[in-house]
Amino acid sequence: MTSNLSPAELEARLRLHSLPELGPVRLRRLIAAFGDAAAALSAPAGAWRALGLPATSCEARRSAETRERAAATLRWLEAADQYLLMWDDPAYPALLAELPDAPPLLFVAGDPQALERPQLAIVGSRRASRPGLDNALAFARSLAGGGFVITSGLALGIDGAAHQGALEAGGTTVAVLGTGLERIYPARHGELARQIRERGGALVSELPLDCPPQAANFPRRNRIISGLSLGVLVVEASPSSGSLITARLAMEQGREVYALPGSIHHPGARGCHQLIREGATLVESVEHILEGLRGWQQLVPVPENLGPSRPAEHPLVALLHAAPASSEALAERSGWPLPEVLAALTELELDGRVVCEGGLWLARA
Repeated sequence: MTSNLSPAELEARLRLHSLPELGPVRLRRLIAAFGDAAAALSAPAGAWRALGLPATSCEARRSAETRERAAATLRWLEAADQYLLMWDDPAYPALLAELPDAPPLLFVAGDPQALERPQLAIVGSRRASRPGLDNALAFARSLAGGGFVITSGLALGIDGAAHQGALEAGGTTVAVLGTGLERIYPARHGELARQIRERGGALVSELPLDCPPQAANFPRRNRIISGLSLGVLVVEASPSSGSLITARLAMEQGREVYALPGSIHHPGARGCHQLIREGATLVESVEHILEGLRGWQQLVPVPENLGPSRPAEHPLVALLHAAPASSEALAERSGWPLPEVLAALTELELDGRVVCEGGLWLARA
């Protein structure tokens, strides 16, 4: 299903979009120069060269492969819950349309109306710690329960936990892919992608349906995650994490940026601390996020006591919130005998309040 374009114009846009060297800016420039995609597709090669467009794209636009990819996409659009949103379509997400490099074409599997509801992005490390995953799950659950759509990138780690938290709350979540919608990546999130789609959310990509995982496409999709959202929460990230790219794009786009602090001894906290130094809002509860979004609270009813809750603090858990530690270090810091510390840690682990990773104990959210 797609907007009310003529069959010729729709097919022409799909053929141009499938050309790998025509990114969003070039594609818009091309269509603007000729008035529509059908005219651009049939224009002489010299006219393409005059616009500084790649010769390879000019040659490929009429190839059998390009025609077949467009035909395959038209067949895909015949399904009831599969859509193509154009930049000049009234149904195109309004916030995303503000970007100078907004995707000219946006493929959507699921409910496209989810893209128009107030969204908050939650992103972070693929190799997140257990407490980081707990925090992503808890914040997503609370925010989705309060009416926000949770947007992320379907990656392993924090992204997956954010999507899962939204689903557990009976809320809506949007996954922006760095692949085509027929190439779900990572494959182990295939079931998660199915649940997102079936429970009122949406899978989104600007890439051709059959586009495989390519390293350059994942940073590129981050501008869509931030562009769709009112704000971005970074839960856990190293200084080199792609999540920091999303956060900085959000800053450039005028979106709110939030970061969860962590232990100075935990490498996954350094990216968040760097963002806080650069002006991101330090977040310890959902209320800290909502403070920056008061104008939206009339549209999104937020229940009282919203936010991750924690049982009464155990002395050892309090020490672990300050910094991960070995059982021996905990005994030294607490002044408790080591056997007593080990017994207490066992009980806390069974209660789900602490976890041991790499020989160090960490507090869970």
